[in-house]
Amino acid sequence: MVHTASTPSSGWPATFPAWVEHHARQRGQRPAMREKDLGIWQTITWKEVAEQAEELANGLAALGVRKGEHVAIVGENRPRLYLAMIASQYLGAIPVPLYQDAIAAEMLYVLQDAEVRVAVVEDQEQVDKMLEARDSCPALQTIVYDDPRGLRNYADESLLSFESLAGMGKKFKAENPGHVAQAKAEVRPDEPAAMFYTSGTTGKPKGVVLTHHALIDRALVIQDLEQLTDREDVLAYLPPAWIGQNMFSYTQFLVTGFTVNHPESPETVSIDMHDIGPTYYFAPPRVLEGLLTQVMIRMEDASALKRKLFHACMGLARRVGTRILDKDPTVGAWDRFKYAVGDLLIYGPLRNALGMSRVRVAYTAGEAIGPDLFEFYRSIGINLKQLYGSTETSVFVCVQSDGQVRADTVGPPVAGVEIRVAENGEIQVKSPGLFKEYYKNPEATAESFTPDGWYHTGDAGYLDTDGQLKIIDRAKDVGKLADGSLFAPKYIENKLKFFPFIKEAVAFGNGRDEVCAFINIDLEAVGNWAERRGLPYAGYTDLAGKQEVLELIRDCVEKVNADLAQDPKLCACQVARFLVLHKELDPDDDELTRTRKVRRGFIAQKYGVLVDALYAGREHQFIETEVKFEDGRIGKISADLRILPAKVFPGDMKKVA
Repeated sequence: MVHTASTPSSGWPATFPAWVEHHARQRGQRPAMREKDLGIWQTITWKEVAEQAEELANGLAALGVRKGEHVAIVGENRPRLYLAMIASQYLGAIPVPLYQDAIAAEMLYVLQDAEVRVAVVEDQEQVDKMLEARDSCPALQTIVYDDPRGLRNYADESLLSFESLAGMGKKFKAENPGHVAQAKAEVRPDEPAAMFYTSGTTGKPKGVVLTHHALIDRALVIQDLEQLTDREDVLAYLPPAWIGQNMFSYTQFLVTGFTVNHPESPETVSIDMHDIGPTYYFAPPRVLEGLLTQVMIRMEDASALKRKLFHACMGLARRVGTRILDKDPTVGAWDRFKYAVGDLLIYGPLRNALGMSRVRVAYTAGEAIGPDLFEFYRSIGINLKQLYGSTETSVFVCVQSDGQVRADTVGPPVAGVEIRVAENGEIQVKSPGLFKEYYKNPEATAESFTPDGWYHTGDAGYLDTDGQLKIIDRAKDVGKLADGSLFAPKYIENKLKFFPFIKEAVAFGNGRDEVCAFINIDLEAVGNWAERRGLPYAGYTDLAGKQEVLELIRDCVEKVNADLAQDPKLCACQVARFLVLHKELDPDDDELTRTRKVRRGFIAQKYGVLVDALYAGREHQFIETEVKFEDGRIGKISADLRILPAKVFPGDMKKVA
């Protein structure tokens, strides 16, 4: 089954350097980037972006950076790091963003694989990581840093401040006045524009090479679909190394010419969102879950009258809110009036509290979102839509259209994309946004495509009757219970994580008689719940083991089971037994990827004794686990974990065609 859509014609610039020049000419005095520094927003115009990027490009050229070379970019979202990416592309070099929260040992593989000679980093923390990695990466010669705080006494000859690089650029330009202009002119659309490393859920990360054409084409398609203009405001707060953030705050920024706003720090994102009021917003489900948890915590602390009003209004919103957002003419006048009152009293203030009062288009992607979570945001008037894609597809494969938004689909293919579903249920794609190759890995590149040229997404799903794509799970994760019933772990986990008290969940059941689960509590939400009940605790492990907390989580699990019982396809996937883990799953312990995706196979192996205990019918199991602390030290956490049964409900066993 194949579904295709056509790409709109384009007479736009074909490379990122050409786009920067285009914006400098067309909207030179418009704000391109803002950064909050010491509580004050500083603005950089498009004219200044072009000038500063050229200065940095001359500086990089003075360091010997040439076409085809990789330049590592490490840090939070910062204007200077974005300028460094632009400057690299001016020279035909290839920026390689790295996750800023990764430890030096994780960065080392990428630095070695990409043969990085120059790294541009944010601050002392990242400088220290580069210096540590350099011992095993002799190719790394120069580390350019943005923030000088804490680096005054560093005497390493490889270190170079941004100001020094700019000074080198001025000198180089005086001696080689046409070098950068010629380099920009030689950049071709089919050449690499950036390289992003995969999260490595099943092995070593792979460098995904994306061309100027692939990235720009996808950005133009979404600009056309959503009618984006240079008046949009975007908040760049997610890791720049994640293709999702990079597409929204870098590629689309350079193509559409809107303003990207850089928060002062990760801790001030909520405040900075209120300052800016983004009009175009992007968040993975975990961020939306976190925001909802904050709302629910605040409501628990509100007066009884406010709680009653909130729940009454949310009941109305669930019934008619999404229909009103979709401009459904069948919603009655009385319901519209009540919703308008609710908007005045609850929904409007709630959108404002979330920093989403001005949001015109919001997307969520990165992993599947629970339908309840998705509908919550839409019901209060936020135009949240799902999209589907990956690093290898330049993000945009499917996007939901206004008025055609459903919780159980990710929308139809966008312009230029062809989709087919293989006999085994895997989704396969053709698109102008497809990656060029996996860097230095021709075998993996070849394996990613079918003999007739379709890209293997690795996801299982199907196109429904109106052409919208439904994702079930990762193809490798979808399995069957011992009785042949469908087992889709991610679907179960997402339903569990809708509850503010549950931060992570890992479901097991493939080939088994029943489904069991590991659960991580949300320390802030459960801690708040415990404090209001006078329940003392000493940290995560103590709180997670308390009987009252276990009963709280059991109630959440049983509500999910009651919901699953109504689903003819997944009613057999109700969670029969569960335990609350004694520690939070952590990327530093290799249990999650840097984008916080569960490494299911690794967890099953690492905690095999707990999986065995769940299925052996035990009531408790002792476990001792090695953990890595932020400063690099190794420690151990041990606990005797309680294993609880959960009520399983009679399911709707009607056969589904």
